[in-house]
Amino acid sequence: MEWLIAPFEVAFVQRALWGGLLVSCVCALAGTWVVVRGMAFLGDAMAHGMLPGVAVAALLGGNLIVGAAISCTAMAFGVSVLSRSKRFAADTAIGLLFVGMLAAGVIIVSRSQSFAVDLTGFLFGDVLAVRTVDLWYLVAAVGLALVVAVLGHRAFVALTFDPRKAHTLGLHPKAAHIALVGLVTLAIVASFHVVGTLLVFGLLIAPPAAAVYWSDRIPVVMVLAALIGGFSTAAGLVVSWHAGTAAGATIAAVAVGSFFVSAVVSALRERFGKVGVAALAAVSVAGCAATEPVIVEEPPHGYVAGAEEMSEAQTRLVVSDPATGDIRVIDLLTEQVTTLAGRENAPASSALVGDGRFGFLSAGGSVRVIDSGGWTVDHADHRHYYSAPVREVGGIAAAGGVVAAYGDPAVSAVVLDSGATLAFDRVALGDGQVREPHRIDGIALPYGEKLVVADGAGRVDVRGRDGAAGEPLAGSCPQPRGQAVTRRGVVFGCADGAMVVAQRDGAFVAEKVAYPAPGADRATAFTHRPGSTTLTALAGRTGVWTLDVRKKTWKHIPIADAVAVNTAGEGSAVLVLTRDGVLHGLDLETGAETARVALTGPVEGERVIQVDPNRAYINDLNGRAVLEVAYNDNLRIARTFPTDIAPGLMVETGL
Repeated sequence: MEWLIAPFEVAFVQRALWGGLLVSCVCALAGTWVVVRGMAFLGDAMAHGMLPGVAVAALLGGNLIVGAAISCTAMAFGVSVLSRSKRFAADTAIGLLFVGMLAAGVIIVSRSQSFAVDLTGFLFGDVLAVRTVDLWYLVAAVGLALVVAVLGHRAFVALTFDPRKAHTLGLHPKAAHIALVGLVTLAIVASFHVVGTLLVFGLLIAPPAAAVYWSDRIPVVMVLAALIGGFSTAAGLVVSWHAGTAAGATIAAVAVGSFFVSAVVSALRERFGKVGVAALAAVSVAGCAATEPVIVEEPPHGYVAGAEEMSEAQTRLVVSDPATGDIRVIDLLTEQVTTLAGRENAPASSALVGDGRFGFLSAGGSVRVIDSGGWTVDHADHRHYYSAPVREVGGIAAAGGVVAAYGDPAVSAVVLDSGATLAFDRVALGDGQVREPHRIDGIALPYGEKLVVADGAGRVDVRGRDGAAGEPLAGSCPQPRGQAVTRRGVVFGCADGAMVVAQRDGAFVAEKVAYPAPGADRATAFTHRPGSTTLTALAGRTGVWTLDVRKKTWKHIPIADAVAVNTAGEGSAVLVLTRDGVLHGLDLETGAETARVALTGPVEGERVIQVDPNRAYINDLNGRAVLEVAYNDNLRIARTFPTDIAPGLMVETGL
């Protein structure tokens, strides 16, 4: 039974199960009436009518469920008004509003280039991303649906079978119809986050339709529909876990499959009788019976002690006030801010870097280690996302300030401005211990379960995790300064270009990428989106560099007074912040400006541009805030995170 239990040992799958069970209850209460009254087309139209509200809510940074509810309510109101016309049938009004609302939603979406991921979740659902707060919304929806179903039961029954009789009995059929449409609206809005608008009928229609084969009493049908929906949720999650399929779609497919199974069994029952069906079922069960194997308890795949596995990257910003050493960790999903106070009489902080999970803050002659509590483990063909409490792990004396940090499952390599590297035991850091790191003379980057090192003499070699002398590589990197780790190898900035070290057929090879022409200032610090093979760097005060690691080419883009630069890579703009406080979007190929936005006044202090697959983040010292920029949507400012400190130092983690 391990295969059946293993998926539900993970926290986000447990939340998905509870979310699916609650949605199944709501859909059973509303879907039974949809099936009995033949309202499937209305439900389909209302589901698609949510798109404009969801699109506007996403653009404004609001709650998607609230946007969906407003749009769906407007759709229901429009259907109720137009259906009163005697010039055409009710389904004509439904069809017109269906197309109109869907067209409006698509137009809104088409105006934003940053909608791809959000729209996919809206259409197909993201049950594995259900949060605890979403469960409370669903509990409230179940309670409200139950109240409406109980209070309106007599009126709904009369409306279904004889509206004129309902009017005669004083049951107000028009009000009952509005309440019934509201109940369907509630079910659709509650369900779309789980299975999406395109698949919502898997839970709204299939379980009640299957239940109708087993009973002709409305309350019994509702209970059976809830049970079938709950079974579909649990079975769909198990199948999705082991088969690697989309969870929402799998749940909907199991629900639809339950309908066809009920139809087949009902047909067999009519032909062979109940005894014959029971005999066939007994034979099937006996044929499948087998001795239970001995179960060996093993930790589930991806299990990490003390951490909770999540369904999406737990992106967070670690920011620090250089003057006080105070630290704030901003959760970019929940917007929750965790405070870590500065140490008493602590010296001013000079730099902050991160390795994807841990932040390393240099202050005076020491390095403080901050666990941001969010990180990703990349297994090439799939990823695991983790969440843990935010905490300060500890500190250690270090001669020199930090300039960069890179990590793999075993090592966190922190590069100092002195040209040396501190190799921390990353497992121990995860356990809350700062053990004495290995000191390596040179820039050491973890790659391919080794450390690739470029020393002050220009030699590049491959060493073990402890930094012991290893295999030298051909070529040299004079005056190494600046480094990066990408999917296609590690990069060292050299006086005459860049050195790219990659692993091919089990062997490490080095390749020099020379500058295209002399004259421009060399790159001394690289920035890029984690995992991207396109790097950026400042080229003095006259422009910026881009380095395509895949094509092995440099490109110089002239722009005056640049203070920060970054890019998400191929297909995205190069983001450049100039000293006047203007953010520029430059075409990666041509260097032409594609967009600009004035963020703040003249820049004071250090500015940072952090980039992830969806957004860019820029610190505003004077405004004491961090700005979130949708770089694929004309540099739109999506959110602003106010802070109670001057966020002079910043790094993003969780990727």
